[in-house]
Amino acid sequence: MSVFKHGILYVCIIFTICCANAMGATLSPEQPSEGGRVPAALIEKVDTAVNADSARLERIFKDIHQNPELGFMETRTAAIVAEELEALGFEVTTGIGKTGVVGVLRNGDGPVVMYRADMDANAVEEATGLPYASKVRVQRADGEEVPVAHLCGHDAHVTWLLGIAKAMVSLRSEWEGTLVLVGQPAEEPILGASAMVADGMYEKGTPKPDYLIGLHTSPFPTGTVYFKPGDFNAGTDQLDVTFHGIGGHGSSPHLTKDPVLMAATAIVQYQFIVSRAIDPLNAAVITVGSVQAGADNNVIPASSQLKINLRWYDEKDRERMLTGIEGINQSIFSAYNLPASLKPITVMKGSSTVLSNDAEMANTIQPTLRSLLGDESVIIDAPQLMGSEDFHHLVINNEKHRYLYMYVGTAKPEDFEKAQAEGKQVPYANHNPDYRVDLDAIPLGAKIGTVAVLEFLAQGVSNK
Repeated sequence: MSVFKHGILYVCIIFTICCANAMGATLSPEQPSEGGRVPAALIEKVDTAVNADSARLERIFKDIHQNPELGFMETRTAAIVAEELEALGFEVTTGIGKTGVVGVLRNGDGPVVMYRADMDANAVEEATGLPYASKVRVQRADGEEVPVAHLCGHDAHVTWLLGIAKAMVSLRSEWEGTLVLVGQPAEEPILGASAMVADGMYEKGTPKPDYLIGLHTSPFPTGTVYFKPGDFNAGTDQLDVTFHGIGGHGSSPHLTKDPVLMAATAIVQYQFIVSRAIDPLNAAVITVGSVQAGADNNVIPASSQLKINLRWYDEKDRERMLTGIEGINQSIFSAYNLPASLKPITVMKGSSTVLSNDAEMANTIQPTLRSLLGDESVIIDAPQLMGSEDFHHLVINNEKHRYLYMYVGTAKPEDFEKAQAEGKQVPYANHNPDYRVDLDAIPLGAKIGTVAVLEFLAQGVSNK
C-alpha cells in the first residue's frame, strides 16, 4: 500500500487492539444482528482447503519475495499469476495496463465479486536478514539503479490471491456467480488501477463487479483484521517539481542561480501550507520524499528536482496544497529574476481519491470474520488512515462501485509484544528495510479473502 506509508495512526489502532484483546471487539451499532451468510461448515471447508495448500503458498510467497519488481515492471510476477490461474481453469487476460492480469471464473448465475491484489515492490534495500531476502537491483527508465524489495507486503497480497483462487475452485459446488481476480500493477506510484481501466479492462471482457474486495498487510499481530465503514484511506497526489537555474563553479556562486537553494527554500515553505493555510482539525500532509540535484562537490547544478506526495481528506485542502505549492514555486522563480524559459515545471503523476468503504459491506462481513477469527480479532472501529490506495479506482467510475478494503495483521505476535514492551508502536513499519510478513499469515490471509468472497457471492444471491 502506498505509504502506510504510511502516516497510519498507529497509536489509535494499538489502543483499539488492546481494548479488543481485553474486552472483545467493539461492534458497530449498524452491524446486523444475524450471522454471516457463510455457514460454519463452509468456513471449516475453507480452513481445510487452505491448510492443505499452505506449503505451496509459502513457496510462492518466498519466490515472489526474492524476485520483486517495481511498478509496471512486474512481468515475472504477472506471469506467475497468469500461469496459476490458467491451470485452475480461469479465463485469463494479460497485459492490461501494461502488466496487469485478470482471471475470471464463471460458476452459474449470481453476483460478480472482484478481488484485487497489487503486485509491485518498493525501491528500498531490504535489511531483514531473512534467508529469502531480496538482493535485487534494477535500473529505472531514468538510468538510476535502485534496490528493490517487497517491504509493503504486496508479495503476500499476490499469494493470498492465488490461495483464494485454488480454494474457490475446490469449493466450486458451494457457490454460484462469477469470481474475478485482479493482479494489479503499480500501486505504489498510484497509477496501476486507473491504467488497467484506461487500457480497456472492461471492454476486453472483464465483468463489472457488484462487489470489490481488497486486503493489505499490517504490522499488527497475525490474525487481527481491522477496517471501518466510510472514509478510511486518504486521498493522495504524487508530483515532481523541477527548478531550473544557472549552473557554475562552486567557488563562484554569484555567477550562478542556484537551484539547490531554490529546492531547499521550497521544501521549508511547503510546510507552511499545512501549518498555516489548512484548518488544524483537518488531516493533510505534504511530504518531499526525494531531492535530486547535481553530482559533484564543487559544481552548482543547472537544475534540481523534488518528488512530492500529498495526503488529504478534504478536496478543498487538496486544492489549497496544490495552489500553494505552485505559488511558492513561482515566488522563488521571481525572486531569482530568471528568464521565462527557466520557469519551474510541475508534473502531476499518480493520484487517488479518498477510499470510502461501503458501509453495508463493512457491516455485512463482520459475523463471517468473527466466525473465522474470533470476536477479539475483528476490529471494526479503526481510525481513518493517512495511508492511501488506488484499488477503488478499478470501480469508482462504474455504475456499481461498492468496495471494501481491510487490513490484516501480519506481524508475529511475539514480535509485536516485544516491541510494545520496548515502548515501540510496532515491531517494523511498511516501507522500512526491516518490514516482514509472518509466514503464518500467508494461509490466514487466503482464508480471510476466501470467506469474504464467499460472503458477498452469497449476499448478492440473497439480494436478487
